[in-house]
Amino acid sequence: MNRSLVVLGGTGDLTGRLLLPSLAALAAADDLPPDFEVRAVDRKDWDDETYRQWARERLAAHAPEVAEAARERLVDHLRYSRGDVTDADQLRKALEQAPGVPIVYLALPNTIFRPTLEALIEIGLPEGAQIVVEKPFGRDQADARVLNELLHRLVPENAVFRIDHFLARQTALNILGLRFANRVFEPIWNGGHVERVELVYDEVLGLEGRAGYYDTAGALRDVLQNHLLQLLALVAMEPPFAFDDVTLPAHKADVLRAVRPPADMVRDTVRGRYTAGTIGDRRLPDYVAEEGVDPSRDTETYAEFTVTVDNWRWAGVPFRLRTGKALGTRRREVAVHFRPVPQLPFGDEDPPPDVLRLRLDPHDGITLELNLNGAGDPFDLERQALEVDLPRQELPAHAILIRELLAGDTTLSISDVEAEQSWRIVEPILAAWAAGEVPLREYPAGSAGPVG
Repeated sequence: MNRSLVVLGGTGDLTGRLLLPSLAALAAADDLPPDFEVRAVDRKDWDDETYRQWARERLAAHAPEVAEAARERLVDHLRYSRGDVTDADQLRKALEQAPGVPIVYLALPNTIFRPTLEALIEIGLPEGAQIVVEKPFGRDQADARVLNELLHRLVPENAVFRIDHFLARQTALNILGLRFANRVFEPIWNGGHVERVELVYDEVLGLEGRAGYYDTAGALRDVLQNHLLQLLALVAMEPPFAFDDVTLPAHKADVLRAVRPPADMVRDTVRGRYTAGTIGDRRLPDYVAEEGVDPSRDTETYAEFTVTVDNWRWAGVPFRLRTGKALGTRRREVAVHFRPVPQLPFGDEDPPPDVLRLRLDPHDGITLELNLNGAGDPFDLERQALEVDLPRQELPAHAILIRELLAGDTTLSISDVEAEQSWRIVEPILAAWAAGEVPLREYPAGSAGPVG
């Protein structure tokens, strides 16, 4: 079946920074069909060659590791149509120019998802068409529900691909391999043996020119509501009988349904915002002094909350999710803290319990922290770490998702239920923060985050 990728928002930051480099990586791996067309749609008064030159510049900046010959192979696939993606007539003309059955990719601000989908409904899509939606999916649960209703009027659920690139990261996929392909972990993967779980995504970067998006989203919407809740679902899900486009999303959805929002917002949630400080040799200004920031929004750059999963496997186990910008150390991992042993025959020693760490980067890997007998006194304990760095993925995460999309496989897509349940979990937190129930703490850039 002849197909084409129609990118709505084809001159946007997301397209230039993520989508085009991912397509170039697929071109380098010979994973793009020879007759495959990528048609960008946007309001700029450009022609094909102008767009191709813009794409070359973005690829040189954001995909320098891809050979120039492969980047040029992608550029040869690119076409451009001028049009307002929320105008049904203009959108129809652009779609008519795309050969075959379209994959319509909404690389757009989520504020215009709804009018774009309404325009697509007015036009109608042919059988076999697919819709791709980038995150964040809606602004709240009600908005997500409306977007899902619109998508279901357009195409079946199995033709919708809601992207979260964390699901294609090597460490995220290795949560599944570690749990379900090894007998040693799954018998102790429960509240009887696990004391707590931490899911952390700390950044040393500041705003980096993203005020247009970030200042209206904040850390909680940007990372916790989607990425880290997806990792929580992978950690906490029940063993599936298969990994397919029905079973995996359904098992993740079951976990998210069982997540209870924080019981005490002051105790179980933290929000903060960085002030001026130094990270390495970089001097960062106050967040509120960054260009494009509206101080009255009280946008958080640090977000943390603790939830529980109310089912037999995880009852009573706290799951702590946190992310922050402009922190002193980049820490990105899932840390599973096991309970202490019930009795120690090593005198007065009280060693820390075992910890399994699944590291997202800078180098994806797995570390198991254990207590072992030391080299001196045979009954003294020493802390040791069994550590392995995972080989680098052949394709970046976004490219893996696009390859799955082109194959028609939505196993790594976010389901409609997951999208709505994620908002159900964080909405009470957002409401408490908006009402001022939880103070907005300040922390210097380069520090460990808000004190306490």
